[in-house]
Amino acid sequence: MIKVLAVDDSALMRRLLGNVFQSQEDFKVVFARDGVEALARLHEFQPDVVTLDIHMPNMDGLACLDRIMVERPTRVVMLSAVTEAGAEQTLEAMHLGAVDFITKPDGAMSLAMDDFGPILIEKVRSASKARLRASLRLTERVRLRAGAAAEPGTLSAFQLRTPRPSPRPAAIVPSARTGPFDRVVVVGSSTGGPPALDALLSPLPDDFPWPILVAQHMPASFTGPLARRLDRLCALTVQEVLGPTSLAPGNVYIGKGDADIIVVKHGETPFVTAAAPRAEHRWHPSVDRLVSTAMQNLGANRLVGVLMTGMGDDGATAMSRLLSEGGRTIAEAEETAVVWGMPGELVKVGGAEVVAPVDKIATFLVDWAR
Repeated sequence: MIKVLAVDDSALMRRLLGNVFQSQEDFKVVFARDGVEALARLHEFQPDVVTLDIHMPNMDGLACLDRIMVERPTRVVMLSAVTEAGAEQTLEAMHLGAVDFITKPDGAMSLAMDDFGPILIEKVRSASKARLRASLRLTERVRLRAGAAAEPGTLSAFQLRTPRPSPRPAAIVPSARTGPFDRVVVVGSSTGGPPALDALLSPLPDDFPWPILVAQHMPASFTGPLARRLDRLCALTVQEVLGPTSLAPGNVYIGKGDADIIVVKHGETPFVTAAAPRAEHRWHPSVDRLVSTAMQNLGANRLVGVLMTGMGDDGATAMSRLLSEGGRTIAEAEETAVVWGMPGELVKVGGAEVVAPVDKIATFLVDWAR
Protein backbone atom coordinates (compact mmCIF):
# COMPACT_ATOMS: atom_id res chain seq x y z
CA MET A 1 0.00 0.00 0.00
CA ILE A 2 1.34 3.42 -1.02
CA LYS A 3 0.21 6.11 1.43
CA VAL A 4 -0.13 9.53 -0.25
CA LEU A 5 -0.68 12.91 1.38
CA ALA A 6 -2.09 15.27 -1.29
CA VAL A 7 -1.68 18.94 -0.40
CA ASP A 8 -3.58 21.56 -2.42
CA ASP A 9 -5.67 24.59 -1.48
CA SER A 10 -8.11 24.03 -4.36
CA ALA A 11 -11.15 21.89 -3.43
CA LEU A 12 -11.54 20.96 -7.12
CA MET A 13 -7.93 19.84 -7.39
CA ARG A 14 -8.19 17.79 -4.19
CA ARG A 15 -11.28 16.04 -5.58
CA LEU A 16 -9.58 15.34 -8.91
CA LEU A 17 -6.43 14.05 -7.19
CA GLY A 18 -8.62 11.86 -5.01
CA ASN A 19 -10.26 10.35 -8.10
CA VAL A 20 -6.82 9.60 -9.60
CA PHE A 21 -5.34 7.96 -6.50
CA GLN A 22 -8.50 6.12 -5.43
CA SER A 23 -8.68 4.48 -8.87
CA GLN A 24 -5.60 2.45 -7.82
CA GLU A 25 -6.19 -0.45 -5.43
CA ASP A 26 -2.79 -0.08 -3.78
CA PHE A 27 -3.08 3.67 -2.97
CA LYS A 28 -4.41 5.21 0.24
CA VAL A 29 -4.80 9.01 0.16
CA VAL A 30 -5.53 11.76 2.68
CA PHE A 31 -5.67 15.49 1.97
CA ALA A 32 -4.46 18.80 3.37
CA ARG A 33 -5.52 22.33 2.33
CA ASP A 34 -2.27 24.15 3.10
CA GLY A 35 1.22 23.69 4.52
CA VAL A 36 0.14 24.05 8.15
CA GLU A 37 -2.44 21.28 7.84
CA ALA A 38 0.03 19.19 5.82
CA LEU A 39 2.59 19.22 8.64
CA ALA A 40 -0.02 17.97 11.11
CA ARG A 41 -1.08 15.19 8.72
CA LEU A 42 2.56 14.36 8.05
CA HIS A 43 3.08 13.16 11.62
CA GLU A 44 -0.37 11.56 12.00
CA PHE A 45 -0.59 9.75 8.67
CA GLN A 46 3.15 9.15 8.01
CA PRO A 47 2.80 9.06 4.21
CA ASP A 48 5.18 7.35 1.80
CA VAL A 49 4.81 10.22 -0.70
CA VAL A 50 3.56 13.81 -0.46
CA THR A 51 2.21 15.62 -3.52
CA LEU A 52 2.66 19.30 -2.82
CA ASP A 53 1.27 22.38 -4.55
CA ILE A 54 3.51 25.47 -4.44
CA HIS A 55 1.00 28.34 -4.20
CA MET A 56 -1.12 28.02 -1.03
CA PRO A 57 -2.28 30.37 1.75
CA ASN A 58 -0.92 30.28 5.34
CA MET A 59 2.19 28.31 4.38
CA ASP A 60 3.23 27.83 0.76
CA GLY A 61 4.67 24.68 -0.77
CA LEU A 62 8.35 25.66 -0.54
CA ALA A 63 8.10 26.59 3.15
CA CYS A 64 6.18 23.36 3.82
CA LEU A 65 8.73 21.27 1.91
CA ASP A 66 11.52 22.89 3.90
CA ARG A 67 9.82 21.89 7.15
CA ILE A 68 9.07 18.35 5.93
CA MET A 69 12.73 17.71 5.15
CA VAL A 70 13.72 18.73 8.69
CA GLU A 71 10.84 17.32 10.74
CA ARG A 72 10.17 14.03 8.91
CA PRO A 73 12.07 13.58 5.62
CA THR A 74 9.58 12.20 3.09
CA ARG A 75 9.53 11.70 -0.66
CA VAL A 76 7.82 14.73 -2.21
CA VAL A 77 6.48 15.26 -5.74
CA MET A 78 5.82 18.95 -6.49
CA LEU A 79 2.80 20.10 -8.51
CA SER A 80 4.15 22.94 -10.61
CA ALA A 81 2.74 25.65 -12.86
CA VAL A 82 3.86 25.55 -16.52
CA THR A 83 5.54 28.96 -16.31
CA GLU A 84 9.09 30.24 -15.96
CA ALA A 85 8.32 31.40 -12.41
CA GLY A 86 6.92 27.94 -11.68
CA ALA A 87 10.10 26.40 -13.07
CA GLU A 88 12.33 28.54 -10.83
CA GLN A 89 10.29 27.55 -7.77
CA THR A 90 10.34 23.89 -8.76
CA LEU A 91 14.13 23.89 -9.17
CA GLU A 92 14.39 25.46 -5.72
CA ALA A 93 12.15 22.63 -4.45
CA MET A 94 14.51 20.05 -5.97
CA HIS A 95 17.39 21.79 -4.18
CA LEU A 96 15.43 21.56 -0.91
CA GLY A 97 14.88 17.82 -1.34
CA ALA A 98 11.84 17.10 -3.56
CA VAL A 99 12.46 13.97 -5.62
CA ASP A 100 10.32 14.86 -8.65
CA PHE A 101 7.71 17.23 -10.06
CA ILE A 102 4.77 17.25 -12.43
CA THR A 103 3.30 20.24 -14.22
CA LYS A 104 -0.38 20.96 -13.69
CA PRO A 105 -2.55 20.91 -16.82
CA ASP A 106 -3.41 24.19 -18.49
CA GLY A 107 -7.03 25.17 -19.01
CA ALA A 108 -9.95 23.06 -17.81
CA MET A 109 -8.42 20.79 -15.19
CA SER A 110 -11.15 18.15 -15.23
CA LEU A 111 -10.84 17.71 -19.01
CA ALA A 112 -7.07 17.17 -18.83
CA MET A 113 -7.08 14.55 -16.06
CA ASP A 114 -7.18 11.59 -18.49
CA ASP A 115 -3.68 12.58 -19.63
CA PHE A 116 -2.45 13.98 -16.31
CA GLY A 117 -3.61 11.11 -14.09
CA PRO A 118 -1.49 8.24 -15.49
CA ILE A 119 1.64 10.41 -15.45
CA LEU A 120 0.97 11.39 -11.85
CA ILE A 121 0.46 7.76 -10.82
CA GLU A 122 3.70 6.76 -12.55
CA LYS A 123 5.65 9.54 -10.84
CA VAL A 124 4.22 8.80 -7.39
CA ARG A 125 4.92 5.06 -7.76
CA SER A 126 8.48 5.86 -8.78
CA ALA A 127 8.85 8.37 -5.95
CA SER A 128 7.69 5.79 -3.40
CA LYS A 129 10.83 3.80 -4.25
CA ALA A 130 13.15 6.79 -4.55
CA ARG A 131 16.21 7.23 -2.35
CA LEU A 132 16.30 10.26 -0.07
CA ARG A 133 19.71 11.79 0.52
CA ALA A 134 20.66 10.77 4.07
CA SER A 135 22.75 13.90 4.57
CA LEU A 136 19.99 16.33 3.52
CA ARG A 137 19.42 18.88 6.33
CA LEU A 138 21.05 16.46 8.78
CA THR A 139 22.36 19.12 11.18
CA GLU A 140 18.95 20.77 11.50
CA ARG A 141 17.23 17.42 12.04
CA VAL A 142 19.65 16.49 14.82
CA ARG A 143 19.12 19.86 16.52
CA LEU A 144 15.36 19.57 16.24
CA ARG A 145 15.25 16.10 17.74
CA ALA A 146 17.69 17.01 20.48
CA GLY A 147 15.52 19.94 21.53
CA ALA A 148 18.01 22.65 20.57
CA ALA A 149 15.36 24.07 18.25
CA ALA A 150 11.65 24.54 18.87
CA GLU A 151 9.19 21.66 18.95
CA PRO A 152 7.94 20.30 15.58
CA GLY A 153 5.43 22.64 14.00
CA THR A 154 6.71 25.84 15.63
CA LEU A 155 9.82 26.81 13.68
CA SER A 156 9.32 29.47 11.05
CA ALA A 157 10.16 28.82 7.43
CA PHE A 158 12.60 31.75 7.60
CA GLN A 159 14.56 30.03 10.38
CA LEU A 160 14.80 26.73 8.54
CA ARG A 161 15.04 27.70 4.89
CA THR A 162 18.44 27.47 3.23
CA PRO A 163 19.00 31.09 2.14
CA ARG A 164 21.20 30.40 -0.87
CA PRO A 165 22.61 27.44 -2.83
CA SER A 166 25.40 25.48 -1.17
CA PRO A 167 28.88 26.94 -1.67
CA ARG A 168 30.60 25.78 -4.82
CA PRO A 169 33.08 22.94 -4.15
CA ALA A 170 36.72 23.60 -4.97
CA ALA A 171 37.31 22.98 -8.67
CA ILE A 172 39.41 20.01 -9.74
CA VAL A 173 42.58 21.08 -11.54
CA PRO A 174 42.79 19.49 -15.04
CA SER A 175 45.73 19.00 -17.32
CA ALA A 176 46.49 21.44 -20.16
CA ARG A 177 44.33 21.27 -23.27
CA THR A 178 45.46 19.25 -26.25
CA GLY A 179 43.60 21.29 -28.88
CA PRO A 180 40.16 22.77 -29.41
CA PHE A 181 38.71 19.52 -27.98
CA ASP A 182 39.41 15.90 -28.61
CA ARG A 183 36.40 14.41 -26.84
CA VAL A 184 32.81 15.31 -25.98
CA VAL A 185 30.88 14.30 -22.85
CA VAL A 186 27.24 13.26 -23.35
CA VAL A 187 25.09 13.17 -20.19
CA GLY A 188 21.62 11.77 -19.57
CA SER A 189 19.45 12.27 -16.48
CA SER A 190 15.80 12.34 -15.44
CA THR A 191 14.15 12.04 -12.00
CA GLY A 192 16.46 13.69 -9.46
CA GLY A 193 18.56 15.10 -12.29
CA PRO A 194 18.91 18.80 -11.38
CA PRO A 195 20.77 18.20 -8.08
CA ALA A 196 22.78 15.42 -9.75
CA LEU A 197 23.84 17.79 -12.54
CA ASP A 198 24.93 20.30 -9.91
CA ALA A 199 27.05 17.60 -8.23
CA LEU A 200 28.54 16.58 -11.58
CA LEU A 201 29.32 20.04 -12.95
CA SER A 202 30.27 22.11 -9.88
CA PRO A 203 33.70 20.47 -9.32
CA LEU A 204 34.78 21.00 -12.94
CA PRO A 205 37.01 24.03 -13.68
CA ASP A 206 36.20 26.68 -16.27
CA ASP A 207 38.98 25.38 -18.54
CA PHE A 208 37.72 21.79 -18.58
CA PRO A 209 38.86 20.72 -22.05
CA TRP A 210 35.74 18.96 -23.35
CA PRO A 211 32.25 20.24 -24.25
CA ILE A 212 29.43 18.64 -22.24
CA LEU A 213 26.02 17.91 -23.81
CA VAL A 214 23.08 17.21 -21.48
CA ALA A 215 19.72 15.54 -22.12
CA GLN A 216 17.65 16.11 -18.95
CA HIS A 217 14.03 14.98 -19.18
CA MET A 218 12.04 18.20 -18.59
CA PRO A 219 9.28 20.38 -20.06
CA ALA A 220 10.30 23.26 -22.33
CA SER A 221 9.59 25.94 -19.73
CA PHE A 222 12.03 24.36 -17.27
CA THR A 223 15.27 23.85 -19.19
CA GLY A 224 16.05 27.56 -19.60
CA PRO A 225 15.79 28.23 -15.85
CA LEU A 226 17.79 25.02 -15.21
CA ALA A 227 20.60 26.21 -17.50
CA ARG A 228 20.68 29.64 -15.84
CA ARG A 229 20.72 28.09 -12.36
CA LEU A 230 23.59 25.74 -13.24
CA ASP A 231 25.47 28.61 -14.87
CA ARG A 232 25.32 30.48 -11.54
CA LEU A 233 26.41 27.44 -9.53
CA CYS A 234 29.39 26.17 -11.53
CA ALA A 235 32.54 27.53 -13.16
CA LEU A 236 31.60 26.27 -16.62
CA THR A 237 29.45 28.29 -19.02
CA VAL A 238 25.99 26.69 -19.21
CA GLN A 239 23.39 27.46 -21.89
CA GLU A 240 20.13 26.06 -23.21
CA VAL A 241 20.30 24.85 -26.82
CA LEU A 242 17.62 26.55 -28.92
CA GLY A 243 19.19 26.21 -32.39
CA PRO A 244 22.49 25.29 -34.10
CA THR A 245 25.29 26.02 -31.63
CA SER A 246 29.01 25.45 -32.06
CA LEU A 247 30.85 23.39 -29.44
CA ALA A 248 33.65 24.73 -27.27
CA PRO A 249 35.63 23.48 -24.25
CA GLY A 250 34.43 24.69 -20.87
CA ASN A 251 30.83 24.86 -22.09
CA VAL A 252 27.75 22.88 -21.11
CA TYR A 253 24.81 22.58 -23.51
CA ILE A 254 21.39 21.76 -21.99
CA GLY A 255 18.82 20.31 -24.39
CA LYS A 256 15.55 22.24 -24.67
CA GLY A 257 12.64 20.47 -23.01
CA ASP A 258 9.92 18.79 -25.07
CA ALA A 259 12.45 18.55 -27.92
CA ASP A 260 15.61 16.52 -28.52
CA ILE A 261 19.22 17.63 -28.45
CA ILE A 262 21.24 16.20 -31.33
CA VAL A 263 24.69 16.50 -32.86
CA VAL A 264 24.93 17.52 -36.53
CA LYS A 265 27.76 18.46 -38.89
CA HIS A 266 28.24 21.34 -41.31
CA GLY A 267 31.17 20.25 -43.42
CA GLU A 268 33.66 18.96 -40.84
CA THR A 269 32.41 21.22 -38.04
CA PRO A 270 30.13 19.62 -35.42
CA PHE A 271 27.22 21.54 -33.93
CA VAL A 272 24.59 20.77 -31.33
CA THR A 273 20.99 21.76 -32.02
CA ALA A 274 17.38 21.26 -30.95
CA ALA A 275 15.24 18.88 -32.98
CA ALA A 276 11.56 17.95 -33.00
CA PRO A 277 10.92 14.87 -30.85
CA ARG A 278 10.40 11.51 -32.53
CA ALA A 279 7.66 9.05 -31.58
CA GLU A 280 10.06 6.13 -31.15
CA HIS A 281 11.59 7.84 -28.13
CA ARG A 282 9.35 7.98 -25.06
CA TRP A 283 11.26 10.60 -23.05
CA HIS A 284 12.54 14.01 -24.17
CA PRO A 285 15.11 15.30 -24.56
CA SER A 286 16.04 11.74 -25.56
CA VAL A 287 19.36 10.43 -24.22
CA ASP A 288 19.41 7.60 -26.76
CA ARG A 289 19.00 10.04 -29.64
CA LEU A 290 21.67 12.41 -28.30
CA VAL A 291 24.20 9.59 -27.96
CA SER A 292 23.32 8.03 -31.32
CA THR A 293 23.70 11.30 -33.25
CA ALA A 294 26.94 12.05 -31.42
CA MET A 295 28.34 8.67 -32.40
CA GLN A 296 27.24 9.15 -36.00
CA ASN A 297 28.87 12.57 -36.35
CA LEU A 298 31.84 12.38 -33.97
CA GLY A 299 32.66 8.67 -33.67
CA ALA A 300 32.38 6.56 -30.52
CA ASN A 301 36.08 6.92 -29.68
CA ARG A 302 35.62 10.67 -29.17
CA LEU A 303 32.77 10.31 -26.67
CA VAL A 304 32.37 9.82 -22.94
CA GLY A 305 28.85 8.86 -21.86
CA VAL A 306 27.52 9.60 -18.35
CA LEU A 307 24.14 8.17 -17.34
CA MET A 308 22.67 9.39 -14.06
CA THR A 309 19.53 9.13 -11.94
CA GLY A 310 16.17 8.60 -13.62
CA MET A 311 13.35 6.12 -14.06
CA GLY A 312 13.11 4.01 -17.19
CA ASP A 313 15.94 2.95 -19.49
CA ASP A 314 16.58 5.95 -21.77
CA GLY A 315 20.25 6.02 -22.77
CA ALA A 316 21.11 2.47 -21.73
CA THR A 317 20.95 1.01 -25.24
CA ALA A 318 22.92 3.78 -26.96
CA MET A 319 25.57 4.06 -24.23
CA SER A 320 26.06 0.30 -24.19
CA ARG A 321 26.74 0.48 -27.95
CA LEU A 322 29.02 3.46 -27.32
CA LEU A 323 31.19 1.39 -24.99
CA SER A 324 31.31 -1.59 -27.38
CA GLU A 325 32.46 0.67 -30.24
CA GLY A 326 35.38 2.28 -28.38
CA GLY A 327 33.85 5.04 -26.26
CA ARG A 328 33.91 5.35 -22.48
CA THR A 329 30.93 5.24 -20.12
CA ILE A 330 30.10 6.02 -16.49
CA ALA A 331 26.91 5.01 -14.67
CA GLU A 332 25.87 6.69 -11.42
CA ALA A 333 26.02 4.23 -8.50
CA GLU A 334 22.83 3.03 -6.86
CA GLU A 335 23.91 4.48 -3.51
CA THR A 336 23.51 8.10 -4.72
CA ALA A 337 20.86 7.82 -7.46
CA VAL A 338 17.40 9.06 -6.47
CA VAL A 339 16.03 6.45 -8.90
CA TRP A 340 18.48 3.80 -10.16
CA GLY A 341 16.52 3.11 -13.34
CA MET A 342 18.51 4.52 -16.26
CA PRO A 343 22.01 3.91 -14.82
CA GLY A 344 20.89 0.57 -13.41
CA GLU A 345 19.78 -0.58 -16.86
CA LEU A 346 23.16 0.42 -18.30
CA VAL A 347 24.90 -1.66 -15.63
CA LYS A 348 22.58 -4.62 -16.23
CA VAL A 349 23.40 -4.78 -19.95
CA GLY A 350 27.14 -4.52 -19.29
CA GLY A 351 27.45 -1.06 -20.79
CA ALA A 352 29.08 0.75 -17.85
CA GLU A 353 32.87 0.95 -17.86
CA VAL A 354 32.74 2.67 -14.45
CA VAL A 355 30.04 2.77 -11.76
CA ALA A 356 30.59 5.70 -9.40
CA PRO A 357 28.74 7.87 -6.84
CA VAL A 358 27.58 11.12 -8.41
CA ASP A 359 30.08 13.22 -6.43
CA LYS A 360 32.98 11.17 -7.83
CA ILE A 361 32.08 11.29 -11.53
CA ALA A 362 33.83 14.63 -12.12
CA THR A 363 37.08 13.14 -10.82
CA PHE A 364 36.95 10.42 -13.49
CA LEU A 365 36.26 12.99 -16.21
CA VAL A 366 39.24 15.12 -15.18
CA ASP A 367 41.53 12.09 -14.88
CA TRP A 368 40.50 10.89 -18.35
CA ALA A 369 41.00 14.40 -19.75
CA ARG A 370 44.66 14.17 -18.74
